[in-house]
Amino acid sequence: MDVRIGVTYSPKELDIELGSDVDRDELKRRIEEALADDDGVLWLQDNHGREFAVPTSKVAYVEIGSPDHERRIGFATA
Repeated sequence: MDVRIGVTYSPKELDIELGSDVDRDELKRRIEEALADDDGVLWLQDNHGREFAVPTSKVAYVEIGSPDHERRIGFATA
């Protein structure tokens, strides 16, 4: 499952690939709890064990991809 986080005052996004065993509802609950506190930190761990910390006061948006999302490369015709 992919999580994309937009950070204020930065043109780049954080794109974090979480493990396939992550519960989507639990993830949303954790993100909502972290964002409720402007002085908090949102911690996420990717599927390689790396941990990411984002100050919640700097989070512009969070996008959660579908668990079965296919990553497409190149061009497609459809």
